[in-house]
Amino acid sequence: MEEEKFAAIIIGAGPAGSTAAYLLAKEGLDVLLIEKGATPGSKNMFGGRMYSHALHKIMPNFWEEAPVERPVVKETLTFMNGSQSVSLDFQEVNWGTPPYHSFTLLRAGFDAWLAAKAEEAGAMVACGIRVDDLIRENGRVVGIQAGEDRMLADVVIAADGVNSLIAQKAGLGKKFSPKQVATGIKQVIQLSEETISHRFQLSGNQGAAQLFVGDCTKGMHGGGFLYTNKSSISLGLVVTAGALQHSQYKIIDLMEDFKENPHIAPLIEGGEIVEHSAHLVPEAGLNMMPQLFGDGILVAGDAAGFVLNLGYIVRGVDFAIASGEAAAKAVLAARANNNFSRQGLSTYQQLLKESFVMKELVAYRQAPQFMANPRIFTAYPQLVTGLMGKMFTVDGGPPVRLLGKVFSQIKQSKIGLTQLAVDGLKGARLL
Repeated sequence: MEEEKFAAIIIGAGPAGSTAAYLLAKEGLDVLLIEKGATPGSKNMFGGRMYSHALHKIMPNFWEEAPVERPVVKETLTFMNGSQSVSLDFQEVNWGTPPYHSFTLLRAGFDAWLAAKAEEAGAMVACGIRVDDLIRENGRVVGIQAGEDRMLADVVIAADGVNSLIAQKAGLGKKFSPKQVATGIKQVIQLSEETISHRFQLSGNQGAAQLFVGDCTKGMHGGGFLYTNKSSISLGLVVTAGALQHSQYKIIDLMEDFKENPHIAPLIEGGEIVEHSAHLVPEAGLNMMPQLFGDGILVAGDAAGFVLNLGYIVRGVDFAIASGEAAAKAVLAARANNNFSRQGLSTYQQLLKESFVMKELVAYRQAPQFMANPRIFTAYPQLVTGLMGKMFTVDGGPPVRLLGKVFSQIKQSKIGLTQLAVDGLKGARLL
């Protein structure tokens, strides 16, 4: 390929990269969107849910044409401990009507659609291309090297995922530690629409999202997830890589145990596995965020560590889309000033600060440290399930008032009232 010059080269056709490409192409810029996989979304893996607000702002009523699965109306948080489990349910039927709060997704179809929207807007989409290096002139990034091909651009946007080699090559990021990322594993299990709706007590196209904590990760930092699609279930686990590295377990074995768990098996009974994937997930928030801009380059999406995990809620796609939007606006501002230096692209940082992305990451900046508390994955699931077991057990023994059962279970858990109060206060303050 002959040396070409673009206004922007975007590496990674995930939600961040495709959003940036779409917005820049709409403004008439020459944009190249590069994807390492054979098709957009073919190498991407996530739990299976997107909150709608960020994309609705950019593409109003996107759900009318996007390949979304089910609008989520039911949330469940489940504590698991051996034969016992306790679930907290919340349902909001209005989430199943426009403008829809969130959708379950299958990334292969959704990412391909979003990249196609960028292409319709005028962007060039090139798949199956690995970017080997960045091209620099006078210290500024001016393009990319892919094999023997050199392609130049006013700006490069790194949206190449959690282990962003491009951000590292630009000197903006560094290799993450095992404590900063988690290993995610997921299986898509095919079931009929009627079976899914019946098992999860859903009507029509309504969807459900369920998170699990406790035995599903053998007490390690992490949890399980389940999302209902139209005719399949996305089921998986996420375990901190550092914990997994120092354990006796393999992630695939944990997954098989999870599927056979008596609290999970009935939900997937009769299903057929149609997809299996694994991926690294950024977990450390601001603590693993690289420099977001440099001379001729911006970093967006998972490559920037834009994921928020609060235990009861996990977000990433809406952060990616919003960061892609901010990146596009920063490029347009730099282009207006004909200044693609670090200073010229610094608008990106300000746009992110003004958006929900940085506001929420800053507000919950201590959440990763709190979520690393081992009691969350061992003692507290045991405490909750044990207490509920005592409350509902009738065995003809002497009567014990509820408060007595509470104190008895706390004592049995070996947490202690002081530790319980400290953890509760920290959780309330940080989350």
